[in-house]
Amino acid sequence: MPVSDLSSRTVLLTGATSGIGYQTARLLAERGATVLVHGRTAEEAHAATDRLITLADVDASRLCSFAADFTRLEEVEQLAARVLAEHPHLDVLVNNAGMAAPERHTVTADGNEIAFQVNFLAHYLLTHLLEPALAGGSGGRVVNVSSSLHRTGSIQWNDPNRTRRYSRLAAYAQSQLALTVFAADPRVTAVSVHPGICATSLMPLYAHEGVSPAEGAAHVVRLCDPAVEIVNGAYYDRDHRVEPAAAATEERTVKRLTKLADVLVGHTV
Repeated sequence: MPVSDLSSRTVLLTGATSGIGYQTARLLAERGATVLVHGRTAEEAHAATDRLITLADVDASRLCSFAADFTRLEEVEQLAARVLAEHPHLDVLVNNAGMAAPERHTVTADGNEIAFQVNFLAHYLLTHLLEPALAGGSGGRVVNVSSSLHRTGSIQWNDPNRTRRYSRLAAYAQSQLALTVFAADPRVTAVSVHPGICATSLMPLYAHEGVSPAEGAAHVVRLCDPAVEIVNGAYYDRDHRVEPAAAATEERTVKRLTKLADVLVGHTV
């Protein structure tokens, strides 16, 4: 497929300071997109944009840095408010920020299990707060960077924080399943993608070796391209559309997750 010019596109990319996120930012900017580079702190976001300008020879005018610590939902709300103020039209939101669940059960200041909040709830909140920007014009799209491990997950509806029985792998898989289910939410046009096993900080969850983050990023960038038609709720394993876990397409599960997430983020969005 020919590589199309993305110079008219504005993309917000979460977790853009390292790994797949950083390489996705590079590839998008090289194709002309305006990239809103999100990092956990302002320092990390600025450092990433500086690296893109100096090492990847990306035009500085194509980059804007944003910061929010996803372990604090208040910062997610502040991020959304700033994006809406500065970029009222957003073509793509890439929900990429993620973490491996820690060895010990950890709860955020908002009261949520940390991996569930960082990998899913923060993105849930951000996506819906940004709906006004995504809904305009030709219609924006959301790309959730998910994981094949969503297939091993189950959402503990009565104990999403897994306080009774904690396993870091189960907590991570639950967060990825929730993110994949969220793509079928009818309020936004969204897809999920497993970018392959890449040599990033999350790789130990999967295997001992993986492909380069740039290779994984290419699969994410492809779904940001308006020339690539998408179906709401679709799941991709790299370039191939495949069926996700059965739960990810169940209307009942989508509704139940929406209810749960609304409660956990503290208000209906």
